[in-house]
Amino acid sequence: MKLLFVRHGSAIMLSEFGERPVSVGDVIALAANTLCGSEPEGAITVTTLYLDRDYVIDQVFWQHAALLVDRLDARDFADELYSEPAQILRLGEDRAGMLMPWLDELVALSFDGPPPEKFYRLQARLFAVLDVIVPYVRTTPVRRSQTQRKASRPGPPWLRKFAPLRVEARQAVDLLRDAPEQRWTLQRLSAAVHLSPSQLGRVFADAYGKTPMTYLATLRAERLARLLRETDLPIEAAMRRVGWHSRGHAARTFRQAVGVTPTRYRELARQKAAA
Repeated sequence: MKLLFVRHGSAIMLSEFGERPVSVGDVIALAANTLCGSEPEGAITVTTLYLDRDYVIDQVFWQHAALLVDRLDARDFADELYSEPAQILRLGEDRAGMLMPWLDELVALSFDGPPPEKFYRLQARLFAVLDVIVPYVRTTPVRRSQTQRKASRPGPPWLRKFAPLRVEARQAVDLLRDAPEQRWTLQRLSAAVHLSPSQLGRVFADAYGKTPMTYLATLRAERLARLLRETDLPIEAAMRRVGWHSRGHAARTFRQAVGVTPTRYRELARQKAAA
């Protein structure tokens, strides 16, 4: 996503919201893949912050961790909460002015890529900026369906009341981690640990904050990512090795977990290795 801070001048912004005037003190918030143009009224100066979508989703997850099961849940939650893809935030000239030194430092720190020793300084400045502007972002009420409430448990285990870890949950995790390539179903897994499917679902979610099948999908995505990075296996062969036999299903699930398709992930991994 992008945040454009108007520092000088004015313009007419053209985007999802139609035509809107912007001037000093305004911030334009644009979701990923949102087209936006402008017609300056004389001249305009802006500072633009680019935020990776996965980074934003991770922040949403921790901000609302008491409500969310995992980062896949956080992605859907964010899409519903921030449903307007383009917004103009009217901070006012005085409030926006206090952000300018922080924005200048962010630009300086990120110009050639943030050095490791300045990483936390950059994070601190970014969070200071977000702390000021986020209250101006319009959100929508988020409703969880009856199916979602039945299929998930609120929040990761460490944010809920602690309970002894059931041995059956640990056994189920060991089975999935030892052989993710097997054709696991909830019925088969529950039989292996001598519980009913409903009992295992409840015990597993209480222990790990997600259902057994969601855990398995995440595990397979992690192992597929490793194979794509570290081997030259054809993508379909790598998918079968982690237990996915439908390329379409595997690609969709992998993209939900990682953010890009397996093909694109391998391309990016090779580009990074070459660099």
